[in-house]
Amino acid sequence: MAVEFRLLGEVEARVAGRSIDLGHLRQRGVLAVLLIGANQLVRTDQLIGRAWGDLRPQSASSSLYSYLSRLRRSLGEATDVSIRRQSGGYLLQVDPWAIDLHRFRELLAVARTTDDAGRALRIFDEALGLWRGTPLGQLDTPWLDEVRTAADRERVAADRDRTDVALRCGQHAALVPQLLRAVAEHPFDERLIGQLMLALCRSGRQADALDHYLALRRRLADSLGVDPMPELQRLHLRMISGDPTLAAPSPETVVARGDVPRQLPAPPAGFVGRADELAALSAASGADGGGVATIGGPGGVGKTWLALHWAYDNLKRFPDGQLYVNLRGFEVAAPVSPEVVLRGLLDALHVPAETVPVDLDAQTALYRSLVADKRMLIVLDNARDVTQVIPLLPGGQHCTVLVTSRARLGGLVAAYGARPVDLEVLTEPEARNLLIHLLNRHGAAVEPQSVRDIASRCAGLPLALSIVAARAAMQPDLPLSVVSEELREEATRLDALTVGDLHGDIRAVFAASHHALSAEAARLFVLLSLVPAPEIGLAAAASLVGRPRDRSRLLLTELRDSHLVGVPRQARYRMHDLVRLYARHRVDDDQPAQARNDALDRLLDFLLHTAGRAARLVEPNRDGAEPDVPAGTDAPMGVDSLADHAEALAWFVTEHQMLLGILAYAAEHGRDLHVWQLARTLETFFDYKGHWNDWIDTQHLALAAARRMGDRHRQAQAHRSLGVAHTQLGRLDVGYEQHQHALQIFAELDDHAKQADTHRGLGWVCHNQGDWPGALGHNERALELYRRLGDRTGQAAALNNVGWLYSMLGDHRQTLRFGAQATALNQEIGDEHAEAGTWDTMGYAHHHLGEYEQAIDCYRRARALIRRFDDHFNEADILRHLAESLTAIGDSDGAREALEDAVVSLDQIGHSAADEVRAELQKLELAALVGRERPDSR
Repeated sequence: MAVEFRLLGEVEARVAGRSIDLGHLRQRGVLAVLLIGANQLVRTDQLIGRAWGDLRPQSASSSLYSYLSRLRRSLGEATDVSIRRQSGGYLLQVDPWAIDLHRFRELLAVARTTDDAGRALRIFDEALGLWRGTPLGQLDTPWLDEVRTAADRERVAADRDRTDVALRCGQHAALVPQLLRAVAEHPFDERLIGQLMLALCRSGRQADALDHYLALRRRLADSLGVDPMPELQRLHLRMISGDPTLAAPSPETVVARGDVPRQLPAPPAGFVGRADELAALSAASGADGGGVATIGGPGGVGKTWLALHWAYDNLKRFPDGQLYVNLRGFEVAAPVSPEVVLRGLLDALHVPAETVPVDLDAQTALYRSLVADKRMLIVLDNARDVTQVIPLLPGGQHCTVLVTSRARLGGLVAAYGARPVDLEVLTEPEARNLLIHLLNRHGAAVEPQSVRDIASRCAGLPLALSIVAARAAMQPDLPLSVVSEELREEATRLDALTVGDLHGDIRAVFAASHHALSAEAARLFVLLSLVPAPEIGLAAAASLVGRPRDRSRLLLTELRDSHLVGVPRQARYRMHDLVRLYARHRVDDDQPAQARNDALDRLLDFLLHTAGRAARLVEPNRDGAEPDVPAGTDAPMGVDSLADHAEALAWFVTEHQMLLGILAYAAEHGRDLHVWQLARTLETFFDYKGHWNDWIDTQHLALAAARRMGDRHRQAQAHRSLGVAHTQLGRLDVGYEQHQHALQIFAELDDHAKQADTHRGLGWVCHNQGDWPGALGHNERALELYRRLGDRTGQAAALNNVGWLYSMLGDHRQTLRFGAQATALNQEIGDEHAEAGTWDTMGYAHHHLGEYEQAIDCYRRARALIRRFDDHFNEADILRHLAESLTAIGDSDGAREALEDAVVSLDQIGHSAADEVRAELQKLELAALVGRERPDSR
């Protein structure tokens, strides 16, 4: 990457617009000495003497070697600079144009030799604009002081030369205020006073000019005893005599009427879709022209293509011409200043160079005056920010302005009524159509499957698709399938999206946006690529970056405004796939391994504790919902604020993929306690939503973590959890085996509470195997242990199970007795979720006793309670039971409605039982149809 060195102010270096850390003052002094003597050998003793001066330490040579080594590392990204050791010294090899001091001198040489006064003035302005303060900043050795003094003299001389050129261009009126200030600071500068006298005279202030001459003559006589220099004396005499050659030039400033500027680049070769955006641009322009539209979006999304496509479709609306400027807001070089742009626009409008005012406000006023009554289109492409654009907005009501930018130009919307038009990536069909169009245009072969794959992997980004088409055109022997394979692998995907230059390299496009960020936002940008999910919330992002939420919100807003993240919904942030891949490649270079791990550890801690709170809200009485690992000490971590059961369950749904990903990270990096606890906490969510396979996968990680910790108790709990999940999936033998493993360990540990839980689990496995006596035995053993322990929650669950199993054995009156005890106990505890299960059990018993109305009442009570918890699986089970009772009393419409609701509930969690319920629904509808047809058949 290109490097830019700055000596005309504090010593700085920048790569791609981003500042480089050059180390402490003395190290920067070493670099400054090499830069001043760029491309020339500087002997080691000279380098030390110039950089240290009289403060040379005994260890100067070793320090110098260390400083140069660090500087090489700091400048590692700069491919166009090197510091080389040569015989007797060191040589810094670099393009002199990259060093502002050398560029300043080269520009002055050009300005002083050109015959075009307007061009010379622009070059002087460019040269003087490089100055940012005191040359070499705080560096203070004798040799560097001499360089600083010489540079200051050069600047003063350049300023005086520029003033002479400005006077030739007729800018006398604009010069007067600044010359008056300069003379007050330098009252003995005779050349400066001569320039002031000429500017005053040409401004109609001859008396003031003569007064300044007389004041100078008195000062010189009083202080030095001399007269003004001969040139100044002659100017004084010419003014007294009214020499007509002193008059100001009076150039014609009117634009030639028939010479209309047409500056638009060629229209885009391929363009698809964007109908809504094109309509929005037309609406912004209005029927009679006028208006401003901002076209925003990430790099490569097609902002310029849209602007130019619309422009060429509407050329007839702008008979007075079209102006186009690339503001280079997001390129390696610095953005183009408004002064430079305005000068180019005035050139396009044929304003003579010598009549262009030097002041930016005056230039803006002239530009607006010239275009005020014209029907023109002005395209300001690739703007960096609002400040760059405002001076370029025309006056009048008939000019249309299109501004493209990767930044959100909210100031233009607020202050100038601009219409924002934001571009998203293309849809997959649009992406395929664009790629096919570009391939056909280049005469490249179209392979349908490869086209589909490439369109998908380019994620709808037009620039990426055009790069693929360009590669196909440049390498006709390269099958499209090979490019598709390169895009398949993340490691080679960005390598495949380049044609070898900055304008056709997806990395360069993203890098320009990346390097335009503040340091904090750039750090968050690359860290976001580590997130194991496609999107992230504010609180999680704050924990990742380790900053307070208010500050993190501002950083995310900066990323959003730069179109490096999208906001698919409120307070959620998402990266485009290719942007994420670029950031992922950058994070390894920008953030050390420890910093990356620290960021993910903060995210892990945040997710674990928020999941614990959410699990407790979803099921308050569930054992193990709260994590027992120590909370993180990082203040920004915190937890997400969750108010109730619904919010907690919604949080789990939203963060499902993130939780699985961070658990995998924790397992891979040996965070065993976190692995076990997070997997334990997720059981609640998995149970509610029926994510049995996720449950099994996470519990295998938990079991492995517990084994590494040598924690037998946690191993047993993981076995029991695996038993539950396998049983839910119908893998009864595995479920039974896992429960037995757990029971054996809990017995060895003499943990009666967990033995009771495990007996209850074994009873459920036996139930599903049709072994009612075995199931009843395990649950009665669990009930006995719970009563001994005084565990009312466990007792309620076991009572309900015992009651249900009596129904399986045909003793429904016993079911009602145990069910009533379980219901009363759950009501005392306040566990409405468990209470729903007991009403379902009693409904089942009433149904099989032929007491259908009581059964329906129980089922409806059960459903009313379960619906508060979004427990779709158990709600569907209750609805199926309700349908049976409704069918028994002849309410086929009610039964059908219950089954339809059951299908909806199961479909919400993607459960395979939905197909079984659909089959039941078909049987019910068929029975109803047969019932309706039977009278006719008789």
